[in-house]
Amino acid sequence: MSIFIDSANLEHIKTAMELGWVKGVTTNPLLLAQSDQEPSTLFTTLRSLTSGPIFYQVTANTFETCIAEAHQALDLLEKQLVIKLPPTDLGFKLCSELSSRMPCCPTAIYSTSQALIARESGAQYLAVYVNRATRLMGDGLKLVEDIAEVLNGSQTKLLAASLKSPDEAILAFSAGADDLTLPYSTLVKMTNHPFSDEAIKQFQDEGRGLNQA
Repeated sequence: MSIFIDSANLEHIKTAMELGWVKGVTTNPLLLAQSDQEPSTLFTTLRSLTSGPIFYQVTANTFETCIAEAHQALDLLEKQLVIKLPPTDLGFKLCSELSSRMPCCPTAIYSTSQALIARESGAQYLAVYVNRATRLMGDGLKLVEDIAEVLNGSQTKLLAASLKSPDEAILAFSAGADDLTLPYSTLVKMTNHPFSDEAIKQFQDEGRGLNQA
């Protein structure tokens, strides 16, 4: 199981990597559009911040141009690249073509049939937008559960994305997600609880340790 940060904000990514338990970075075209750096510059910097997976989503719209874009990303990120693909006829064709050369992740999966085709296309990951599925379809966690069943016994990992709270992240994991990718706002809340803060304050105020005379 791995936790990634879903961001193209370099400061947020640096902070996340310093935590020690964030294992990689997922991006998408909208996040990259919000960044103040060119994608090629950003990805070069990310390689110095993490040794884990870095997810890049193709934006071209033909088979040949997508192949070229995927290899451009591979030149930048090498073994760290996971290439994100649309869950369409074109995207699954690309997945079948590229999955032997680089890890592939069909993204924005909203049905078990898409998940099954991703599995059969050789995908190493597939991304489910949990919170968005709940808003659009009623129950994103049930979708995670159903897709986990489809992927059972395969090499395809279920990556839960669009997670807006620590509770939603934990429920997605409990429903069968293999990995989680969290926006910075959710990520920084994962280790916090007010009762923990109260207990630690009491230890500090009333306790004693080796660093005290």
